[in-house]
Amino acid sequence: MLTLDEAQVRRHLTYEALIPALEQALIRFATGAIKQPVRTILPVAEHNGVFGLMPAIMLGAGGDLMGVKLVTFYHDNTTLPTHQAVIQLFRASTGEPLATLDGRLITEMRTAAVSAIAARLFTPHRPLTLAILGSGVQARAHLQALRLVCEIKEVRVWSRTPSHADAFACETGAVSSPLEEALYGADIVIGVANVSEPLILGKHLSPTAFVAAIAAVGASKRELDNEAMQASIIVESRESALCESGDIIDTGMPIYAELGEILAGNIPPPPSDRRAVYKGLGIAAEDLAAARLVYEAALR
Repeated sequence: MLTLDEAQVRRHLTYEALIPALEQALIRFATGAIKQPVRTILPVAEHNGVFGLMPAIMLGAGGDLMGVKLVTFYHDNTTLPTHQAVIQLFRASTGEPLATLDGRLITEMRTAAVSAIAARLFTPHRPLTLAILGSGVQARAHLQALRLVCEIKEVRVWSRTPSHADAFACETGAVSSPLEEALYGADIVIGVANVSEPLILGKHLSPTAFVAAIAAVGASKRELDNEAMQASIIVESRESALCESGDIIDTGMPIYAELGEILAGNIPPPPSDRRAVYKGLGIAAEDLAAARLVYEAALR
């Protein structure tokens, strides 16, 4: 059985290969060729952490693969990453274990790649202004992925810790901004600051902005206020969103479509004259597709 640590995963994983692989995975999930349940979460209250279980199986032509991601989120970690994971792959036809992969980098990159897929679908083809709320790992990953699929003319960054925003700006060519100024007139808004209460307020958003909100996962957590949620809501999985997104549960806003349904051409993109919100939670189908990409590259 193959074992791949993070350094080996990094050698075999690029956004250029990952983005199209995830597009196909989202289509296969939306059309039933990838099956998965909603993730199981076990709280580790004594250490302010959670332990998640995310299985999926590929069916039909090109399938014969199943896997599970074991993922942890420990909010108080300072010397270790807050998100850590292991992905185990199996041959679906026999149950044979194939590989164990470090899942931290896969989680980081597949999250940003799916936001980039949505941004490419729901933003106009012109130079765009990007606002990033947060200045950590996901902020950097999202900027890298978005620059591959969109023409970005200006990047604004906000962080609760201004020195972190300043460091991000110096590193990436962004401009460190107060929250309201970062959001004002932005074509793309990326929410990657860890929050439990709304940070993205509708009164600060352009009426045609594309918002990728991925920071609040859980039925009791919000990152968008009710006004910001007055939009076309796009998700990876309806079932997951109705269980795991406080933004959707609390507001009762209807889900316009799953991302894979739009990619497959089964549902048209939402109207371009209205704000679109991609509420990203992360699903096992994405982890399985990314791990498969790494596994097959490592065998070559």
